[in-house]
Amino acid sequence: MVALQHTRLGTAGKMTAPPASSRPSRQSAPSRDPSSRSALKACGAPGREVASRSHLLLRAALLLFCLCGLAAAQSPAPSGFDELTARASAARDANDLPQAVALYRQGLQLNPQWKDGWWILGLLQYRMDAYAEAQDALTHYIDSTPQATAALALRGLCEYETADYDKSLQDIQASLALGAGNKERNESILRFHQAILLARSGRFEDALTAYGFFARQDAPAPELLEGIGLAGLRRPLLPKEVPSSEQAIYLAAGDAAFRFMSGDLVGASQSFHAFFDRFPTAANAHYLYGYLLFATDPDQAIDQFKREIQVAPTNASALSMLAWASLLTNQPAAALPYATRAVQQAPLLPVAQLALGRSMVETGDVKGGTEHLEKALRLDPGNLQVHLALARAYSEAGRAHDARRERQLCLQLTSSQAVRIANP
Repeated sequence: MVALQHTRLGTAGKMTAPPASSRPSRQSAPSRDPSSRSALKACGAPGREVASRSHLLLRAALLLFCLCGLAAAQSPAPSGFDELTARASAARDANDLPQAVALYRQGLQLNPQWKDGWWILGLLQYRMDAYAEAQDALTHYIDSTPQATAALALRGLCEYETADYDKSLQDIQASLALGAGNKERNESILRFHQAILLARSGRFEDALTAYGFFARQDAPAPELLEGIGLAGLRRPLLPKEVPSSEQAIYLAAGDAAFRFMSGDLVGASQSFHAFFDRFPTAANAHYLYGYLLFATDPDQAIDQFKREIQVAPTNASALSMLAWASLLTNQPAAALPYATRAVQQAPLLPVAQLALGRSMVETGDVKGGTEHLEKALRLDPGNLQVHLALARAYSEAGRAHDARRERQLCLQLTSSQAVRIANP
């Protein structure tokens, strides 16, 4: 894993390197720089300031640029095109961004099929914080260039800046799948944005998994801790959207969860119990600790889930996990009331439907249980545990063809991805 040591994340979710004397400690308040509008920045060595904003932006752009390279083949150049592109390159080399952008636009008017022109125009506009314009230029390049990894990554960051968050997450995940994370600085930036956007979309467990990338960081940035806290306490907000009056609770939750992720189990236990003393009525806090514990210490996890429903009796996630824990120990009758309550509170929660479906099948109501399992499948088609449960339910119902199909899907899922075993 790659550490983001000695960095902080500005209000726009972009990385800047603070002076050595100002690097925040784990307990410090998050840095809120209202003027932070810098584009994708690469971090310098510890204790060293970067030279200039433009130099860093160009350096970061070149890092992304190297991921896919420029297109080799271009359309035939119209008359005067070569001279115009030379002037555009000279303006870019001189760091005269407005002039370079104007010249690249003129070149693209002469030759709209100029792939390199669209790519470089998008880079330059991103450097100028013209995110909507950069997004349009990069889209032209992506449309003409299959698997344009770097352009997808940069367009995703542009979409984040223009608050087109769903498309941003889609592009960032696509770029990572294509290898955009093969440069350390790029991967850190992209994975942070991926994590905060997953949490914003309500995919809190997936966000916590994404934050695991940063688990080896020695001095986590306050905004990173805040993001982990938001995911852990199940708040669909970006760190920059958190009111200052609420920052403390997310920082504290994020610090405790980060300690657990980094392997400091004693420190995590101390931090979580300090959190419970400080914020005794905070919803989802006990659930967070239980969720983290479940794979390695299910007994302690169950205790935390029970404490959660004392604080928040309608917490469907905690109820679902209590049901799931009973199912894993072959106690479907004990799971059934928890699962029933979970579905009553959150009928669109896949794990609740899964737990109820399994509980019903394993207590003899195969038909009713299958209906809930099929609902779980519609809500979460890629969940291995749902397919496994359906294979059993169909087999018990005498639906051999359907059972065989589900088993084949299980094999495909286990061969194509890491599978969640402890947590559904």
